[in-house]
Order: sequence, then C-alpha cells, then structure tokens
Amino acid sequence: MGKSVLFTGFLLVFLGLALPGTQAKVFSRCDLVKTLRGHGFEGFVGKTVADWVCLVKHESSYNTKAVNNNGPSRDYGIFQINSKYWCEDGKTSGSKNACHISCSKFQDDNIEDDIQCAKKIAREANGLTPWYGWRDNCKGKNLSSYVNGC
Repeated sequence: MGKSVLFTGFLLVFLGLALPGTQAKVFSRCDLVKTLRGHGFEGFVGKTVADWVCLVKHESSYNTKAVNNNGPSRDYGIFQINSKYWCEDGKTSGSKNACHISCSKFQDDNIEDDIQCAKKIAREANGLTPWYGWRDNCKGKNLSSYVNGC
C-alpha cells in the first residue's frame, strides 16, 4: 500500500508539472482586488477596481475557466472576452480577433493576457459598457463591498 500511495503522489505531481498553465483558477475576491490593483486598474478608463471586481463577479464568478455560449459566438475566461471581436476560437465565423490571441488562452490560471485584452476592450469602449454583467449589475451602484477588507 505504501508504494501505491507514493506512486500515485508521484504521478499527480508529474501530471501537474507536465501540464503547466492548463489548470483553471477561481480567484478569491481579495486576491482579484490585489491583482487588479497591481496591474493599474484603479482609475483606468475612469473606473475603480471595485467596478472591475463587480464586472468579474457577474461575468465569470471569478473563474478563469468560464465559457458562455451566446449562439454564434462565445465568451471566455475571467473577463468573458467574446470570440466574435476579440479572440479566435476556431468556432466563430468571421472573428475579428482584435487581441490577436486564441480564446483558449483566456481559460488558464495565468490572467496576464486576459488583462491585456480586457484593457484593450475598455480603452476602445472608453469604459466597461461592452460587458453586460457590469451594465446590469454594477453601473451607477455603490460597489465598496467589492473591495472592503482587501
């Protein structure tokens, strides 16, 4: 039994090392606050980190693996970036791929590329209006609870 447990442990560690970046991550609220602050989101396009955290909560529930099928296109990752305009998923006809990236890159635990594309979207829109989660749940509301205690 001891050898079996040791081998299983070794196998799990090996698989974890052999498949880097393939694991999803569900952020805690405060981890996301810290990450967004560290990437200059406070005041970016005139919005607060609380706006962005609220957006992410309502778009993906802080889950980097989230996918939402909208019929002819899909939304990917923690920011729910759309395949019709921003990334290429091989399924969406006529994708513009304005962020020049595969949508699958938005589904791993590394959100650096997600952040770059989300900022591009927000910059081009001059705000967060492209995200229904923000428009329907966050816009014009007191969002202090999204950053309190962090």
